[in-house]
Amino acid sequence: MAKISLELIQELREKTGVGMMDCKKALEEANGDIQKAIELLRKKGALIAEKRSGNVTAEGLIHAYIHPGAKVGVMLEINCETDFVANTQEMKQFAHDICMHIAAFKPKYVSPEEVDQTFLANEKRIFTEQMAASGKPAAVINQIVEGKIKKLYNEICLMEQPFVKNDKLTVNDVLKELIAKMGENIKIKRFTRFEIGA
Repeated sequence: MAKISLELIQELREKTGVGMMDCKKALEEANGDIQKAIELLRKKGALIAEKRSGNVTAEGLIHAYIHPGAKVGVMLEINCETDFVANTQEMKQFAHDICMHIAAFKPKYVSPEEVDQTFLANEKRIFTEQMAASGKPAAVINQIVEGKIKKLYNEICLMEQPFVKNDKLTVNDVLKELIAKMGENIKIKRFTRFEIGA
């Protein structure tokens, strides 16, 4: 096993925000390959998020953001397990970043589970009708419609959107990384986006 330098550990820590020991372990497992180490930490974050997903989130914070020019504003509620985590700089920064993201990307819902079923059924009907004229078999049309619905979720659901500060990750990926880092279940509960003239 290659000796992992302190500089490499610090570089990984700066990129991920994960603790030094976890960074060292990930780099050792990845034989010093920083990209592989990042992937390992992401997978670990997803596992921690899954394990904590049932935990009660009765604490949290409300964050307000006004975009420069005062034409767009966002209010956001994020829940977590303890008051301690709610008051950390990491949570406040995450809330601020998510508000900026909402201001820029205009999601309508937090997650696909919240999408209005009548709206969804109507979109599916429109997509199916558009494809029906193509003469493709029903199974192929269903696959295409499912693909279009997934793309729709990417446009209208906050958790599915590419993150404003790193489009290689979704908002959900960034949330999982925060859950792993803070060691608590964290949920984006709701948001409201205000825009003058909209």
